[in-house]
Amino acid sequence: MTSSAPLSTSTSAWNARLWGILLTASLVVGLDALDVSMVGVALPSIQADLGLSTSALQWVVSGYVLSYGGLLLLGGRAADLLGRRRVFLTAVAVFALASLVGGLVDDGALLIATRILKGMAAAFTAPAALSIVTTTFAEGPARNKALGVFAVFGASGYSAGLVLSGLLTQVGWRWTFFLPMPIALIAWIAASRLLPKDGPRPSGGYDLPGAVTSVAAMLLLVYTVVQAPEAGWAAPSTLIQFALAALLLIAFVVIERRSAHPLVRLSILRSGPLARANLGATVFFGGYIGFQFVVMLYFQQVLHWSALQTALGFLPAALIVAFGSPRMDPLIERLGTSRTIAGGVIAHLVAYVLFLVIDRDAPYAVGVLPSMILLGIGFTLAFSSLNIQATAGIPDHEQGLAGGLLNTSMQVGGAIGLAVVTASLTTGGEGKTGPDALLAGFTPALLTVTALSAIGLVIALSGVLGRRRSVDTPAAEPELALVD
Repeated sequence: MTSSAPLSTSTSAWNARLWGILLTASLVVGLDALDVSMVGVALPSIQADLGLSTSALQWVVSGYVLSYGGLLLLGGRAADLLGRRRVFLTAVAVFALASLVGGLVDDGALLIATRILKGMAAAFTAPAALSIVTTTFAEGPARNKALGVFAVFGASGYSAGLVLSGLLTQVGWRWTFFLPMPIALIAWIAASRLLPKDGPRPSGGYDLPGAVTSVAAMLLLVYTVVQAPEAGWAAPSTLIQFALAALLLIAFVVIERRSAHPLVRLSILRSGPLARANLGATVFFGGYIGFQFVVMLYFQQVLHWSALQTALGFLPAALIVAFGSPRMDPLIERLGTSRTIAGGVIAHLVAYVLFLVIDRDAPYAVGVLPSMILLGIGFTLAFSSLNIQATAGIPDHEQGLAGGLLNTSMQVGGAIGLAVVTASLTTGGEGKTGPDALLAGFTPALLTVTALSAIGLVIALSGVLGRRRSVDTPAAEPELALVD
């Protein structure tokens, strides 16, 4: 689509319409996060009510992850090619409808189908929302401030989902499906009134072979990662599926190199800041999602906390992100994205080590709270910076692609991190049952999380130690110097 000039180039003159666009895009990203976290706590009630087996139950979560992670790249490019407003409104409407149907069904297979449909919708809303923000606010202080607000909604949505699910599940698990619907409708109405009309669609054809191979590769990769802990990482089926995913990715690269209208311009990956942001996001979210999974089990199965107590245990981290992210732009402008990302990774690494070595009998204020504070600081420093670094210097007509790449990195990284940490937890507790199995696997799982974070630190420090201007960034644009 033809891109227009950003509506805002400064941080001091945002009118009501600009705030409305930012809050609408941010609300949908917060809604995606809210939906993910709410379902997790409701799983036992869903299983009891619908009579699902454990293997079927996990697809209530995995179905969403599979379709979301597998279609993000296509969703990001669709926003560029078909129009951000058009894609955003369509996907939000589908999300709202799937939420309503999910709360009404009485069949497990239909429930899983609605989760897959919601994941598909989220795969289009997330990169469209990010590209709406990055094309509405000019690169530099205005965009940095906007992405800080954007980050608040994502983190707050996830944390609010944890708390709300603890409350709503006590009334009935269906309410965890119904709640997102009115929020999605509010976002749709606001977007239909506030978002500018899309420009003319680009001339030329569409890369259908590239779309088919990329979606097939990502779906197969995410599916294999989700299934690997249960099937076995060295099982023939797992190895064959990984090999097929690799072949599909190779085919995708070959197609993109030869296509007159590629789905993904491969040269975009030559941008050092973009590549570091995506690699860093993969490991950063992989470690955190794995840590959260292990610690939530620990709180509920070993400490016997309720779902609401568990959610409140993570609340300090969310509050720090909510209050800190909108105030990050001066720090990012002063230090640059590489340094703030490195600071965030260091904070997470220390948090994991503290949780690993702290006395298990210590009270919350001593044994848990320090790690939660560091997690909040780490997210505040890293999340906005990763978004800025991944989209800086990218032309407006490819902002959806850049957003799709970053969101894909986060989702695939989270899926892989969770699978690897789950495997460590299961292997460590082999031969034991219940809380004893969790305690036996707890240390190996946290060591795996710590190792992932250490890899993330190496990636982050590569940007700090090798600081230079990106070859894609003109030296005459001082506002881009913060991306290194």
